[in-house]
Amino acid sequence: MVNKNIEVDKAGFLNIPVPAEIDLVQAINELKKEKNAVILAHYYQEDAIQDIADYVGDSLALARWAAQTDADIIVLCGVDFMGETAKILSPGKRVFVPDLNAGCSLADSCPADEFDRFLRQYPGYTVISYVNTSAAIKVLTDVVVTSSNARQIVESFPPDAKLIFAPDRNLGNYINSITGRNMVLWNGACHVHEQFSLEKILELKKQYPNALVLAHPECKSALLKVADYIASTSGLLNYASRSENKEFIVATESGILHEMTKNNPDKLFIPAPPNDSTCACNECNFMKLNTMEKLYNCLKYEIPEIYIAEEVVEKAVRPINKMLELSEKLGL
Repeated sequence: MVNKNIEVDKAGFLNIPVPAEIDLVQAINELKKEKNAVILAHYYQEDAIQDIADYVGDSLALARWAAQTDADIIVLCGVDFMGETAKILSPGKRVFVPDLNAGCSLADSCPADEFDRFLRQYPGYTVISYVNTSAAIKVLTDVVVTSSNARQIVESFPPDAKLIFAPDRNLGNYINSITGRNMVLWNGACHVHEQFSLEKILELKKQYPNALVLAHPECKSALLKVADYIASTSGLLNYASRSENKEFIVATESGILHEMTKNNPDKLFIPAPPNDSTCACNECNFMKLNTMEKLYNCLKYEIPEIYIAEEVVEKAVRPINKMLELSEKLGL
């Protein structure tokens, strides 16, 4: 039973305190079992949420799990576009995000009305959009990609294909550079990956001369040039486990260090610092809005829920399914 008499703010997340005596881990697990709910969490979530989640993954993995789950309720601990993607792939399920204020600077950098006007300048082009976009952008897209499959999906098109890539200019530039393509790029970016300090990373390299620099392709090109390995979130995790090296400087959202350290307790993972001299690591303030308290309230009161119009779901699911089909076909 959903309690309708709960105070919520305009974004829909619960504004109610959790009693201090509650064992959140036990309570969340009990609610999850009671309601046949599954918790999906991104690697950038706080440590406690990653530990209690049923599945922890990058955007591609979360999309796949959302499409396959037989749970009645999906709680997506990530940002709003991830909740939308889960709802699009599982329209018959109820989908929740613990805090709907958990937006995404990259998705917000591509407003649907402006993107629609942009596309009209390029008739006949195939539109490839990063999964970090709103449902409205996915409606305007031919195929969605993630950082783990973008290169292979781009290369699945003929070399002379006319392609538009949105919204991340850094990822688009990187894909262009390694594929020889000349995709038209939308001028968007992720605030976390834009803020890494190349100067401070080079200083860290002097302090840790044996450390390898691992970087996400959403980083600026100057940083990618000094990286020893460039890959998606899951790709960086896999590389860190495979490598015989013992020290790594990691240029992506610092939440990934939790999984890296769990998988490799004998290795040192150093977060790459942002330009802000007061910070030693680079966190996504949106990702960190989700907390164990909000996760508990979300499950208990079944608020806030993701709603998407049926006609939007019907259109937005096509490019996502295209991505999943191509990923399976390409063995990704």
